[in-house]
Amino acid sequence: MKKTNITLFLNNRFFYSIAAIAILFVVGFFAPIFFEISKVLLFMLIGLTIVDVFLLYRTKKGIKLERNLPERLSNGDENKISLALKNNYPFVAHLSLIEELPYQFQKRDFTFYQQLKKHEEKNIHYNLTPKERGVYEFGNINVYANSALKLATKKYVLGEETSLKCYPSFLKLREFDIKAFNNATTSYGTKKVRRIGHSLEFEQIKEYVSGDDIRTLNWKATAKRNHFMVNQYVEEKSQSVYAIIDKGRAMQMTFNGLSLLDYAVNATLAISNVILRKQDKAGMLSFSTKLEDWVVAERRNSQMSLISEALHNIKTNFAEPDFSTLYSVVKRKITHRSLLILFTNFETIDGLYRQLPYLRALAKNHLLLVVFFKNTELDAMIDSKSETIQQVYDSIIAEKFLYEKKRIVNELKKYGIQSVLTKPEDLTGNSINKYLELKSRGLF
Repeated sequence: MKKTNITLFLNNRFFYSIAAIAILFVVGFFAPIFFEISKVLLFMLIGLTIVDVFLLYRTKKGIKLERNLPERLSNGDENKISLALKNNYPFVAHLSLIEELPYQFQKRDFTFYQQLKKHEEKNIHYNLTPKERGVYEFGNINVYANSALKLATKKYVLGEETSLKCYPSFLKLREFDIKAFNNATTSYGTKKVRRIGHSLEFEQIKEYVSGDDIRTLNWKATAKRNHFMVNQYVEEKSQSVYAIIDKGRAMQMTFNGLSLLDYAVNATLAISNVILRKQDKAGMLSFSTKLEDWVVAERRNSQMSLISEALHNIKTNFAEPDFSTLYSVVKRKITHRSLLILFTNFETIDGLYRQLPYLRALAKNHLLLVVFFKNTELDAMIDSKSETIQQVYDSIIAEKFLYEKKRIVNELKKYGIQSVLTKPEDLTGNSINKYLELKSRGLF
């Protein structure tokens, strides 16, 4: 759309005044005194309007504005945007700012009203919460300036058109950093903490104290010292962990504005950060009809950047996921035992049974953790009061689907497959907690 170059507009106050004067002219046909008054008022209005236009245009750049954007947007988080305003007019400026936000936000009337004293500077802050990954196009900022007379308006088109990429949620990574605190973290004022695990990496023999695992008792050392001694182990490092994201159509269900796929993408970025902080190797891949976005599990400095770029480009093809392809490729490419965190969704036990042979095959060579979602809409339906027969039927069906989810957990457990059933909004925290639990137990 071609933008107009018109910068001068007459305000409603001007037209209301013209309308009032026109009424006085009509009344003046019956009372001549009003005819004379209306002529005087008309000349005064024209004169004041000319003065108003002169005040607005006497200063060439009366308003300056700079938009400060982050380098990239964080999906599902509040991203802070700031506008730096400066009034160069020698009078109080009344401003209306219309921000041209990216179309993804569907806001066409995002307006700020500000009053700046002469030569005053002011910063305006607002937050944007994107709900999908991709490129966001920011347009110009239209500023409409008025003097105290408010008869005319001068339009400024300020701010540069800018494109920003929206990446998986990276602003919340620090919230989970404390979970990754390990014995490599040493800084001024920070005590070095030893995490005791049950893996095969032996550290030392020490005297038994209350709370130690009696399974680690060293009987030979106990006999020599004449009191209980235990073996102490530490968590193994440099173990491979792969996050596997299902891009099938079931992952397109939306909760609180975000699809299950986006929840899984955000969780993958956060858990990869924790994995690297725990000195393990983080990798990822996605699949639907074929495997894509493969990032080999490594512990290099650039790993988070590689994972972030891969996650940014993940999109669904709305197809049924092919678990047989997933199994065949994983068996060929991941040759040593690893932790596989599979983000997917099963709504029914029949849906699980169709894929269970491939999940069991994956679990033979790797530790498999299946992460799937509770349908929070069903909880709301069950908790609501049923007043009609239809609502009773709906509540019963919702309870059936909720029971199916619990059956899925038990079925996976029967075959030694770890699982996490979580609300979408709790996905990241629950996934990280499960990873830390599995690691502390030395299961991979």
